[in-house]
Amino acid sequence: MFDIVTAPTRVNLADGRDLLFFGLPGHCPAPVADRRPLPPRDTNPPQLRFDRSTGQWVIIAAQRQDRTYKPPPDQCPLCPGPTGLTSEVPAPDYDVVVFENRFPALSGTGELRPVPEGFVSAPAYGRCEVICFSSNHTGSFAELTAAHARLVVEAWRHRTAELMARPGVEQVFCFENRGEEIGVTLTHPHGQIYAYPYLTPRTVAMLHQARSHRKRHGSNLFQDLLEWEVAEGSRVIARNELFTAFVPFAARWPVEVHIYPNRFVRNLVEFDTAELDGFARIYLDVLRRFDRMYSAPLPYISALHQFADTEPQQEGYFHVELMSIRRSAGALKYLAASESAMDAFISDVTPESVAHRLRELR
Repeated sequence: MFDIVTAPTRVNLADGRDLLFFGLPGHCPAPVADRRPLPPRDTNPPQLRFDRSTGQWVIIAAQRQDRTYKPPPDQCPLCPGPTGLTSEVPAPDYDVVVFENRFPALSGTGELRPVPEGFVSAPAYGRCEVICFSSNHTGSFAELTAAHARLVVEAWRHRTAELMARPGVEQVFCFENRGEEIGVTLTHPHGQIYAYPYLTPRTVAMLHQARSHRKRHGSNLFQDLLEWEVAEGSRVIARNELFTAFVPFAARWPVEVHIYPNRFVRNLVEFDTAELDGFARIYLDVLRRFDRMYSAPLPYISALHQFADTEPQQEGYFHVELMSIRRSAGALKYLAASESAMDAFISDVTPESVAHRLRELR
């Protein structure tokens, strides 16, 4: 069991945005004043536009065009800034930090109203945060110690609880994009947390399937999927008394691994202490296997699917989906016409062969 300090140290950046320091035991954050001459925050939230052809919201966030793009290492805004003049983290060092994104896709507080007829737009209420996993610019999540990874999990949990309680928030999504091949513009190890004012399309689709499964079989879809994967066995890559990691039967990506808790929980807030510890360990295990697949670190997307204990989300089952576009040591899987235009994925590898490879990489 890890000894974790759960109460973050809160400060404000020069433009009023929140910054939270999460420290390992014995590490006391020492923030300095943020002295950057930042412009005032835009008080107008980005915009949502409703796509009548799909029934989905599209976020229009034009101000994100100005966000930081591939700065040199000595100008990284996520590295510690002990002078208070150079960084989003004005401090000589840190373990884990979370701060409001300066270029958010969602911002402000408010309720999303029912959609009337015609062209519909609405304020893109919500919140976007950046989470820095470490002050080490050249590190990665896979290189964290178990205790440090557990601190990241605690920060995810803390932010999930606080953001889910905000008015108008329907879904909290923690994620990481890793690697330039994925489109990362800041190489410092970090992730993001989005608090959406609506349920995202993939979540809506999964919940629809789960409700249909409940009506037909009287059981939870995700619990049954986990039981089927464990019983079949050929795609399971790691399993213990609390968690199971497997390549899904109908994997869409060249490398895809799902991590499920072995009991039904909807989000990180519902985990007990042993599960929080166990999740950090199996998450590290999978990421380290990823980095041993090829000579270079594997680019990946990590998506934490979380649900609220309210309708229509009650059938939701917490799980992580990890995926990579690398289909071989020298080739990438591009999401071209079939995938991008039609959402019809074509896999170039079998899930069983990928699972076999990952099992070997202990």
